[in-house]
Amino acid sequence: MSYELVGITVLWIFLYGYLIVASIDFGAGFFAYYAKQTKQDHIINKIISRYLSPVWEVTNVFFVFFFVGLIGFFPDTAYYFGQTLLIPGSIAIVLLAIRGSFYAFENYGSKQSSVYMFLYGATGLFIPASLATALTISEGGFIEETSNGVRLLTGELLTSPYSWSVVFLAIVSVLFISSAFLTFYANRANDKPAMELVRKYMIFWSSPTIIASLTTFIAMSQHNHRHFEKMLDLWWMFGLSVAFFLGAVFLVYQRKRLGLAFIFVMFQFFFAFFGYGAGHLPYLLEPYITLQSSVTNDTMGLALVIAFIAGLCLLIPSLILLMRMFLFDADYVKGNK
Repeated sequence: MSYELVGITVLWIFLYGYLIVASIDFGAGFFAYYAKQTKQDHIINKIISRYLSPVWEVTNVFFVFFFVGLIGFFPDTAYYFGQTLLIPGSIAIVLLAIRGSFYAFENYGSKQSSVYMFLYGATGLFIPASLATALTISEGGFIEETSNGVRLLTGELLTSPYSWSVVFLAIVSVLFISSAFLTFYANRANDKPAMELVRKYMIFWSSPTIIASLTTFIAMSQHNHRHFEKMLDLWWMFGLSVAFFLGAVFLVYQRKRLGLAFIFVMFQFFFAFFGYGAGHLPYLLEPYITLQSSVTNDTMGLALVIAFIAGLCLLIPSLILLMRMFLFDADYVKGNK
């Protein structure tokens, strides 16, 4: 396996980690706001707060690792994505800043505010929608290279069925992943009312998730037939994804093995995400950037591979330690400390 393939695999693992961890965070913020509006915040907001308090500040570590590594491994991405994502990327950064700020105001301020909670909940949906633009643009057809540089074809992006299908998929996936985790977390805390409420959320969002996945798959067949054909060659990965999805929904519906159900959700998105990524290769941005043509020199590439594998080996044990100290500590989960 070439080092550029090792590099993009490691980076994809970081992005997958961000997909899972950030989805739980984003969805929890939305559910906290929704529960407050429906007068059910007394049921689930303590569970959500106990989860978010120790992890909300470390969520973006995966995000930073991915983009720093992407530019380091493939310098051409800075030129193409840097110009085309100036507006959507800036929006995402502003939303992340608003989210972090108003989380702090809401949880550590002297009084609660419905405006703060609204901004925190709304950004949980807007951020994944804006970040999904990068994956949409990578499929090609949305940027144009001119003598003055690269420009985003905003009209094509806003009128593309594929673009909107990706946005829809990003939003419902966030809510599905988050509700699946919160179901397990509430059950571990022996908080039956909270578990039953978020269990309903998970079952409700399961249907939009599978519909959005199929819609995106169909839209891709119309937008990028090459990528669609390569994904068909990897049908077994998407078949496993569907199997894990069905297993997770079945276990949650039966109220059995909820921890295993969330692991199934993780595997569901693992196989779908890596199937999508493998089908995209050798392109990083069609038709301008390929895995081989834009990679950095051998010495730099090898150094980055070693550094990011070391970073991954450091980050994963750190997260496990964080989970054992806070998230899965019996007394902490139950609110005894």
